[in-house]
Amino acid sequence: MTKDLLTELHKDLIPDGPERNQYTRRAFQMLPKLEHPRILDVGCGTGGPTLELARLSNGQVIGLDISQADLDRLEQKIRKHDLTQRVQAVAGSMSGLDFPDEYFDIIWSEGSIYVLGFERGLKQWRQFIKPGGFLVVHEMTWLRPNPPQEILDHWQKLYAGISTIPDLLGKIPTCGYRVVGHFALPEDAWWILYYGPLQARIEKLRRQYADDPHARAVLDNEQREVDMFKKYQSWYGSAFFVLQKVDQQTPATNFSSGED
Repeated sequence: MTKDLLTELHKDLIPDGPERNQYTRRAFQMLPKLEHPRILDVGCGTGGPTLELARLSNGQVIGLDISQADLDRLEQKIRKHDLTQRVQAVAGSMSGLDFPDEYFDIIWSEGSIYVLGFERGLKQWRQFIKPGGFLVVHEMTWLRPNPPQEILDHWQKLYAGISTIPDLLGKIPTCGYRVVGHFALPEDAWWILYYGPLQARIEKLRRQYADDPHARAVLDNEQREVDMFKKYQSWYGSAFFVLQKVDQQTPATNFSSGED
């Protein structure tokens, strides 16, 4: 019951479209122009960014995810948008990529690197990127240092690896990359893209499951997540990091066209 209700809560919660794709486009535009690049979208889910990358790059894109149900939906979108010649949905784990070394011009990760952790993901994926190729990561971050204890404890349970943007920038050179650019999403982006739709979905399901105590308990837990965001949204959010692979024998010199 809990799994089915959570699926009902979160299915299609973040729809494909301009509100989401604007940030994918902004990050992609920080890259130099590449002719027909080979791109891997790691943890692609149902493939909103996967399809946007195909449109932006005119390259070959592989969307990789462990969920076959999500990949089936991506396959439907690929056919719908007539992208079968350039986009492929592949089942696989991000922790054990099964591709040749230096195979991709770009590896892209929107909201998935937390599964491995920021540094581990950067190090593990590096071998699959061509010399001078790129890694683009969208990661949860503290927007300000020294968060209040309540929200700090909350995030320690959700994702203990969450860090500030300066802290993450400091880790990048030791992983074999330089920073091409970075930017934090606007403070209201997560409300527009996720927490606002989640609040509406909770309210709808409360009416649907008004007589089900177990369902109400699940919804109460989800509501606490929304309430925490309302209270502390100025403290945490997410950021894109656009990175270029460098020769590990040569120290990486960071530069940035983004803002902390």
